[in-house]
Amino acid sequence: MDNPEGSPPHTERYRSTVLVVDDEPVNRMVLEGVLPDHVRVITADSGISALKAAAGEPRPDVILLDVMMPDMDGFEVLTRLRETPATRDIPVILVTALMDENSEQRGFSLGAADYIHKPVRAAVVNARVQVQLEAKAARDMLDRNNQRLRHKVESGTQALETAQMQLMRAEKMASLGQLAAGIAHEINNPVGFVGSNLGTLETYVRDLLALVDAYDRGVSSLPDATPFAEAAALRDRLDFGFLREDILSLLRESADGVDRVRRIVSDLKDYSHTTSAEWHWADLHQGLESTLNMARNQIKYHCTVVKEFGELPHVFCVGAQLNQVFMNLIVNAAQAIPDQGEIRLRTGRKGDDHVWISVTDTGKGIPAEDLQRVFEPFYTTKPVGQGTGLGLSLSWGIIERHHGHIDVHSEVGKGTTFTVTLPIEPTPEATEP
Repeated sequence: MDNPEGSPPHTERYRSTVLVVDDEPVNRMVLEGVLPDHVRVITADSGISALKAAAGEPRPDVILLDVMMPDMDGFEVLTRLRETPATRDIPVILVTALMDENSEQRGFSLGAADYIHKPVRAAVVNARVQVQLEAKAARDMLDRNNQRLRHKVESGTQALETAQMQLMRAEKMASLGQLAAGIAHEINNPVGFVGSNLGTLETYVRDLLALVDAYDRGVSSLPDATPFAEAAALRDRLDFGFLREDILSLLRESADGVDRVRRIVSDLKDYSHTTSAEWHWADLHQGLESTLNMARNQIKYHCTVVKEFGELPHVFCVGAQLNQVFMNLIVNAAQAIPDQGEIRLRTGRKGDDHVWISVTDTGKGIPAEDLQRVFEPFYTTKPVGQGTGLGLSLSWGIIERHHGHIDVHSEVGKGTTFTVTLPIEPTPEATEP
């Protein structure tokens, strides 16, 4: 692998560069080893050398940054990267053995793109790095296209449409990568055999407990139980009665955890299943629930979700596209809340042939001068590197193709409400490709 001091040979074979920062040589070697050959890897063993490498050449496309380092920890390095114009847009994935939510929340608030927990797994590292590389490539492409479009207004329409379609796919991949790690398929197999093993283990444990009970009955029937005094003392010291109850409780809790993982994987499939690209009758409440599960990491630290769902019929639509709209609105709502707040999801009927869905946040609100531009392509009020300005534009286009409309109402300091109105069954012309 390469390092910042040397010029790597055969640079033409590398499509991207990843900076690996860790004070432990073994950890750097492990991360270097799991990344694919087409990725140039440069390394740094401290926060100071990481800042120097990030600002130098070759400029990294993604940074894998260890949190626990002497002198300057990963949080301080991330802060300085975001304060420097030359490095503020580089996606940073924090690599840490810390498992507490406060550490994760701190990292995301400082601008981290994702988290990888130690010990690292090759599939997880590659999936998350690949998502960030693709998202960065899409942003870079859109920046270049935007510059060209300023000088070529007449010919820019086709390029913009192409860029929007590419970004729709890239943003969906980025969302799935950050929120679900892009490894649903790899989760299924281990979850399957863990669930099966837990069921078998519970059977074995019950058999062993039955055997212990049989021995107890045998001992109790003996005229002299003195030879078993040591076993009886050990039984009391280990609190066998508690162990008996707790081991079965632990098995049940573990089985419940496996079931929850299965539901998350199922929600991920529901959210992004390729067959849902066709027009079909869909349950919008199910789509909202699946999208909320996918967006859990974005909202769980500082947002309370309140659901006020009315009675909705199934709607004839492209389910995957509406899920993308829901994802954009929910994530935008979460990002608009700086500290603690609430996201309220409401649904209902409008007349006999329309339904509506609203997403309300208690965030900072949108100024009146910006409110008229929120659906314009490339327009964003987010800091540099945190938004492309196309999420709401794409959502507008999707709702338009469904012959619906999307409205926004906002008050500075109080929050924002986006309301989507859709026909239950669009006209046949609307559903034609």
